[in-house]
Amino acid sequence: MVNLVGNAVEAAPKKKPQRKAGLLNRALMVLLLTIVAIWLVVPFTMAVLWSLVDPETGWEFPDLLPPSLTVMRWAEVWTTTALPQAIANSYMLAPTVAVITLLLASPTAYCFARFDFPGKGLAQVATLLPLVVPGFVLAIFFSSLIFAIGIYSRFLSILMAHCVLFLPYAIRIMTVSFGQVRQDLIDAARDLGAPPLAVFRAAYMPALLPGILASLIIVFIQSIEEFAIAFIVGAPNFTTIPSILYSYLGYNFIRPNAAVVSLILVVPNVLLMFGLERLLKSANPAQSGGKG
Repeated sequence: MVNLVGNAVEAAPKKKPQRKAGLLNRALMVLLLTIVAIWLVVPFTMAVLWSLVDPETGWEFPDLLPPSLTVMRWAEVWTTTALPQAIANSYMLAPTVAVITLLLASPTAYCFARFDFPGKGLAQVATLLPLVVPGFVLAIFFSSLIFAIGIYSRFLSILMAHCVLFLPYAIRIMTVSFGQVRQDLIDAARDLGAPPLAVFRAAYMPALLPGILASLIIVFIQSIEEFAIAFIVGAPNFTTIPSILYSYLGYNFIRPNAAVVSLILVVPNVLLMFGLERLLKSANPAQSGGKG
């Protein structure tokens, strides 16, 4: 009896630290949600409101909300600029860049993930060099190089430059994916006499699929949002959505028009990221497990 009472007395003080830890976790969660709301929701809401501001009334201090809303800005941007052609150019360029970059990155990523060789670490660092150089420096270099070798197609020039610029993202993502392929699955498929295509489909593809999707979508978003190369190499004949956006953010600063173009640029990318998240959650992690 004495032991039971003693144990109860010892267990009672332990509840208070647990309660404090629970309250601290809730407070941190509320703080995190508040930061996310301020960082993401507020700017997006402001962009939507500014895109709907009536040109006749405007939106000035001390009005908390626009006095009147209209879609006139959307119609104006669509009819008075090259936005329709810019959308077509951007959505023709970005998927092509994503697919070609993935194909170029896969052999390098396979070597980094499945083989050990002298200078491997240095080679991995070297693949990240395009991310270190400022965008406008790369744009000037590519423009002079491409014209020097006689390539005058704006689309092809930007395509080549984007593939080089965003290759490090694809290499890094696919290196991780190739490293998750289980060697015992590969050996089992080969021992059973499976041809190379069947080995790839059974052993590699389940582990590579999340990385392929992530690489395609990330490179797609990077390409569609890139401005420096698209402007220096492509202007004035090849216009992209960021070129239209930056024209409203420069000398002729028009905030409502810039809000319209920014929403056209950002909303599809956000939807793609949500789609990627759902696809990654649905992937089967049991198929992966490293070299084995």
